[in-house]
Amino acid sequence: MLKVKQFRYGADNLGYLLYGTDSGMAVDGGATEAILAFIEKQGLCLRYVAHTHSHSDHTSGREALLSRSPARLLTREDLPDDGKIALDSETVQILHTPGHTKDSLCFYTGKALIAGDTLFNGTIGNCFSGDLQGFFRSICRLMALPDETLVYAGHDYVRDSMAFAQRLEPENRSIGEFLRHYDPDHVFSTLAEERKINPYFRFNEPGIVDLLKQRGLPRRTEWERWQSLMSIE
Repeated sequence: MLKVKQFRYGADNLGYLLYGTDSGMAVDGGATEAILAFIEKQGLCLRYVAHTHSHSDHTSGREALLSRSPARLLTREDLPDDGKIALDSETVQILHTPGHTKDSLCFYTGKALIAGDTLFNGTIGNCFSGDLQGFFRSICRLMALPDETLVYAGHDYVRDSMAFAQRLEPENRSIGEFLRHYDPDHVFSTLAEERKINPYFRFNEPGIVDLLKQRGLPRRTEWERWQSLMSIE
């Protein structure tokens, strides 16, 4: 099974190295120096550089990583939906998840999901693409992954996302429990936890449906409930 190393950079960005016994792939590698130092220490070869989407805070380390390693940049053409990237004897699955941006995608190792700005720990990204229905389909696709999947996001927004979730569901004890285990040095959740704390995964829960009813928001279908949640600030 491939391992995942998380790197914090900027104010709250999170980048990653997926690696096996010999080689690795940097995803959103803005923490250039830390990634290269880790690779050297572990005796790895950086084979690929990739990004979850094209926003500059996720592509900022690209040129430095490429110029200081034998890595090859994986472009959109190299990353078809449901395609696979071979890394040592393992594979990484590519999941196209448009919504935050048109080119948003996630990387799934079978154990961990590198989710970029599609899915954060406890919330989701802004819909800069304008395609709310596409974003909804992308979130439903991620919701179908196994409960034990580890969610590694593109930013650490945990405290803000949990504050918003508590405002929507003040009686939800799972939110406080998640916060008690939150570690800014290793930011992650499981999909099982997301189902308990993330409002955008909980659009079928009675408490959320009642909230939408109280606010006079559409709630007849799953799509209407999710769209209504997206309208709440």
